[in-house]
Amino acid sequence: MTALRQRKGSRSKEVPNENQKLETAQDIKDQTPAGGAVWAVVWTVTGSILGMILGLLTSVYVATLHENDLWFSNIKEVEREISFRTECGLYYSYYKQMLQAPSIKQGVFELINDNNTESKRTINLLQRMNIYQELFLSILYRILPVQEYLEPVYFYIYTVFGLQTVYVMALYITSWLLSGTWLAGILTATWYILNRIDTTRVEFTIPLRENWALPFFALQVAAITYYLRPHLKPLQQKLVLSLIFISTLCFSLTWQFNQFILLIQAFVFFSLDCLDLAVPRQVTALYLVHAVNLFLVWLLQFCNSMLLGSLVLSFIFAALIVRHFQRNLKVGSFPVRIGKLFVHLILVFSLTFIFNYFAKKALMLKSDEHIYKFIKAKFGLGSTRDFDAKLYLCEEAFGLMPLDTFERLAGTLVLYPYICALTVFVIILACVAVGNLSDSNGRPPQTQEEEKMINIRPDVAYNVLHTVFFGLLAFSTMRMKYLWTGHMCAFAAYGVCSREVWGLYLKVIRFHTKTKEQLIRYTVPFLILAFLYYKFWPKLMEEISELREFYDPDTVELMNWISSKTSKKAVFAGSMQLLAGIKLCTGRVLTNHPHYEDKVLRERTRQVYQIYARQAPEDVHKILRAFGTDYIILEDSICYERRHSRGCRLRDLLDVANGHIMDGPGDNDPDLKPALHPRFCDEIKTNDPSYTKYFTRIFKNKTFHVYKLKRVKKKAQSNKENNTGV
Repeated sequence: MTALRQRKGSRSKEVPNENQKLETAQDIKDQTPAGGAVWAVVWTVTGSILGMILGLLTSVYVATLHENDLWFSNIKEVEREISFRTECGLYYSYYKQMLQAPSIKQGVFELINDNNTESKRTINLLQRMNIYQELFLSILYRILPVQEYLEPVYFYIYTVFGLQTVYVMALYITSWLLSGTWLAGILTATWYILNRIDTTRVEFTIPLRENWALPFFALQVAAITYYLRPHLKPLQQKLVLSLIFISTLCFSLTWQFNQFILLIQAFVFFSLDCLDLAVPRQVTALYLVHAVNLFLVWLLQFCNSMLLGSLVLSFIFAALIVRHFQRNLKVGSFPVRIGKLFVHLILVFSLTFIFNYFAKKALMLKSDEHIYKFIKAKFGLGSTRDFDAKLYLCEEAFGLMPLDTFERLAGTLVLYPYICALTVFVIILACVAVGNLSDSNGRPPQTQEEEKMINIRPDVAYNVLHTVFFGLLAFSTMRMKYLWTGHMCAFAAYGVCSREVWGLYLKVIRFHTKTKEQLIRYTVPFLILAFLYYKFWPKLMEEISELREFYDPDTVELMNWISSKTSKKAVFAGSMQLLAGIKLCTGRVLTNHPHYEDKVLRERTRQVYQIYARQAPEDVHKILRAFGTDYIILEDSICYERRHSRGCRLRDLLDVANGHIMDGPGDNDPDLKPALHPRFCDEIKTNDPSYTKYFTRIFKNKTFHVYKLKRVKKKAQSNKENNTGV
């Protein structure tokens, strides 16, 4: 390879020697088209303009799909809001709430002291949820002169669609930096669009946190790629490190899963450091960027304890502390260095769990325990009846990535060059790692050609490890594939346009010359683009021309009834997904909602969901009254659910958690007992006196049944004594 190789010895040796400087200069020269400085500027400007155009086209494309799928411009406002399903509606409701507030100051106060999202509970929404984007966007809409010609909902969705421009441009730049040609960027953007089903879901889940966060994450990866290039001057490093810091902050502030994503990225940094694939000083800087950003987000989220108790912070501190005291890690013979590395790993991971354990004890942190229960059960480390963990395990999005994903990726030709490039670079990286761990003392000097065959650039090494780590995450959890597939497009495009890959292939078959290498790496992407245009352009045009219309009359009828027939302070109980829509469309008070990162809320949700379990009417009434509930909404689609298999239906999860035998034919655990009462959501419809005593049905359509809770007076103590014969 043509990249800088880390020198053997202590960590203080970070300055490249003269031969390495010459290699770097040759890299830059080889990646610049012939014709002098003027042509180089033209080449760069052209590539930049094409990147912006492709990013804008992607934004227009997903916005067009969204409009065509819902006829968004023609449907009623309530229908637009209903189209923001599940937690998307909850997030958008705070943007709407800020715009309806008398002033920005009052709006912020109401977010910090919210008592509508969870009944009988005042919470700080800026602490509990990642909704700073809704806050900033609502403030911008109020102060910018756009209100006369742009509705609030369009200002919101166009901003999210606009972030797709940033996303595609960041992937474009990453592949350009790695390959040295913007042809790789064009291929990246094309693959991203053609694999839209697997690279993004922005057009139908607009307010979802990942649609805000992933563009900044891709920008951060592009900045890290540039930062790790070995020829940068100190000023360039500082500037790009600032970009890494800002993009990491934006990413962390907009997604509640930030700590888990940054943990995986920290593992990548740790691997680069342990295998001597990057300069330790740069790795330390990246660690500190992560740590400082998490502290900043902790402050901005009013000291959210989940961030201080995160594994990533514990891991970063452990890695830095152990490395500080284990100074001679990269000195010695191969067996000695392997032994030191093994001890290093044990020390770092042991210290990580110790730090994390005491941090959670000190903070009394239990908000994220459901995630660890889910992970434990997912990887077969013990069965669980925990309702929250099973709720995740039974969702398809949290299961293994289905095989048809690879069929789709293969159909657009992105999978094959990705696998080829990944295979080559993993082998090279492994060889370089072994070489770095070997004893350099007394080794005969190698020729320049031999040196090239065993080297890998730090920026390339980072992207190889990045795609491997996040690929494994995607395989294990389908919802996380969007972190991998976008970068996969960039890495595959790099493989197609890579001077290193083609040079190695040509050398293996003894057919290598600079001219042939250049000819192949510029011809192949054109051929792939021509094939993709021929195969997919008609399909894209057909997809864009396909028109549909939003249609959900039952939900519209329910929302209109709630808005017109109930008090603004009425409290509603029901499924998390439906209640998020009620919060957005009607502004009514909720008992529970889909933002699940709070232990008290999870317990409350499990209690409210007893309306779908086998419980006595008086017990359900008592539970709901404890939360101040005025109305419950029952959904036939949940009560008689057939979407999930037995054991994963919501009623099954509740039965098992309550110790009851599940419905239908099939096995049950031997310790489960038959329930003493029929299923509440079904039996209440019979109008049995034992149910009508507590609940009155006041609304019904084909999908929903709304019941009002009656206020049942407690019996006097004397009556109780008479009934018991005292």
